[in-house]
Amino acid sequence: MSGPLLHRLFPQLVTSLPHLSLGDRPTPVRELTGMADGVSLWCKDESGFGSGGWGGNKIRKLEWILPDVRRSGKHTILTVGGLGTNWGLATALYAREHGLSTALALIDQPVNDHVRAHLERLRRSGATLHLTRTKARTIAAAPWLFLRHTTGRQLPYFLPAGGSAPIGTLGYAEVALELAAQVADGTLPEPSHIVTAVGSGGTAAGLALGLRLAGLRTRVVGVVVNDTLRLDDRAVVALAERAESLLRRRGANHPRTRIVPDAVTMVRDWLGPGYGHTTAAGVRAQRLASESGLMELDPVYTAKALAALLAMAAGGRLGTGPVLFLHTHGPRDAF
Repeated sequence: MSGPLLHRLFPQLVTSLPHLSLGDRPTPVRELTGMADGVSLWCKDESGFGSGGWGGNKIRKLEWILPDVRRSGKHTILTVGGLGTNWGLATALYAREHGLSTALALIDQPVNDHVRAHLERLRRSGATLHLTRTKARTIAAAPWLFLRHTTGRQLPYFLPAGGSAPIGTLGYAEVALELAAQVADGTLPEPSHIVTAVGSGGTAAGLALGLRLAGLRTRVVGVVVNDTLRLDDRAVVALAERAESLLRRRGANHPRTRIVPDAVTMVRDWLGPGYGHTTAAGVRAQRLASESGLMELDPVYTAKALAALLAMAAGGRLGTGPVLFLHTHGPRDAF
């Protein structure tokens, strides 16, 4: 598959909304048998996406973000995340490959061996790290951070946590179009629901927009794993609408897509004590996926999402399916 599907759908965007290919597409889908009784369960595996030092769902966002940074004439990306931020690491590594600098404001989260190892990766990534500790201190430090990373007269290109700005959200609108093509060619049946971890909202919002653009009826179930941001249904739909407005501002000629209220459902029951904390249900889901040889999950994002999916399926909340699990975790052992 050559070129993004959003460009095929809206040829007007080829020059006004550039795209940088950072991975091989389409990512595979496969049926997961024996995991959820009474429900047809499938997985779209994004873990292998990304040709650089890190992989997973963040790279889909960077395919639209990095060319937009270059289009803006800016030289540095300023963004935020936790001490174990996959988003921050992916941004630093891919930005460096394309001649851009990254500055990260890092907020505390529970520290374990995984987070310590990740923080060391961040230190090796070439990014400038600012340990701002809390959300309030990060906001207070924002004017200084912008001045500190201004180059000449160019302010840094700011991105919220997870890259969940409208431009980054297009990464998963693209994935939804890709999924629609896989449904059309018979690779999998049209899912009734797609279940994904939600740390900043961009993946769920992009899916909601892309599914509507593709004409699929699939509903998005977002498993909230972050209690530091507003991540309810309304916030995610609003982000999807802002991403759609961006498409129209850049020249896409199409009527406004109305995302119906029940197209997106955010659930918080599997969050546990808060962002970065493990849960017993998540650990069980992580162990089940690993021991069955299906996939390697991270303990505070995708493991909680799979735990939620299995519990909701067992309780009949997802019907008979087909249900699609979006596997978004993509580390690289070599880094």
